[in-house]
Amino acid sequence: MSLEETLNARRSVREFASIPLTLKQLSQILWAGQGQTHPRGLRTAPSAGALYPLELVVAAGLVTDLPAGVYRYRPRKHNLSQLLEGDQRRALAAAAVGQNWISDAAAIVAVAAVYGRTTKEYGKRGVQYVHIDVGHAAQNVCLQAVALGFGSTVVGAFDDSSVKQLLALAAEEEPVELIPIGRPR
Repeated sequence: MSLEETLNARRSVREFASIPLTLKQLSQILWAGQGQTHPRGLRTAPSAGALYPLELVVAAGLVTDLPAGVYRYRPRKHNLSQLLEGDQRRALAAAAVGQNWISDAAAIVAVAAVYGRTTKEYGKRGVQYVHIDVGHAAQNVCLQAVALGFGSTVVGAFDDSSVKQLLALAAEEEPVELIPIGRPR
């Protein structure tokens, strides 16, 4: 699919079929969001000062060759490390102010920010730079999902502390958005 076709087809999807993602497809989506593209550590999405304050964590529920659980994406090695066992999609939907449709997605990609990576260089202005970085990464995730025949949308309405706990985020990591991904119904 060309970039133009992908941009034209991108829509917010909130109804998902019970069709799994493959691990290869999920890996491609995560790479699009924060994958390493250069030996110096540069990534697919730009970042202010190349400080890369974002972490991608995925709640997998319907992914072939990947047990249900919560996983951290590791850009340098392009792999996943398991943080928690078990399907967290329903709990995340509840934490997202009862947006129950979220639990129908095959996987939910969470974008978390470590603000200190950027604010130590740019002060208060760094918070804005982190949010710009989030927009770049999220759009890459959403466009890659479309190019693979899946749909997604960005969700910002959720209880931060609940999401942080459900995804086993580190103390310095703050959840910024959730991106449910699945085959459109």
